Amino acid sequence: MPIIIEQKFGVPAVTIWKAITDPEAMKQWYFTIPGFKAEEGAVFEFYEPGEECQYLHRCTITRVVPMKLLQHTWTHPNHSKGSSLLTWELIPEGDNTIIRLTHEGIENLADGGSAFAPENYQEGWNQIVGEALRNYLRV
Repeated sequence: MPIIIEQKFGVPAVTIWKAITDPEAMKQWYFTIPGFKAEEGAVFEFYEPGEECQYLHRCTITRVVPMKLLQHTWTHPNHSKGSSLLTWELIPEGDNTIIRLTHEGIENLADGGSAFAPENYQEGWNQIVGEALRNYLRV
């Protein structure tokens, strides 16, 4: 069952696109992702915030439609053999933009243990989109 988070923001899509694709912007609300490039086939890695660096995330960008869609795999190679798929969709609505984040295939990460339970992802994405991104955009 995919996790779908949908939120409306009072800013144009170009503002949100920069927030989800510019490494300097991402650092302020999302994750520090060295060498991130929003290009199909690009691979990027990062750890969760903090000193622990317990969970390596390795992702490959599978689809880019500027100002509309960013899609990439989401894996934890040190903990799970599985792969999931994360999609950011930007849907303009007048002067606003709806973000639809869809995380599919989380069940493929179950071999990583309880830290990879769907409810943990649900909670995390709600916090990241609904709080961290909203606070970054100040909307």
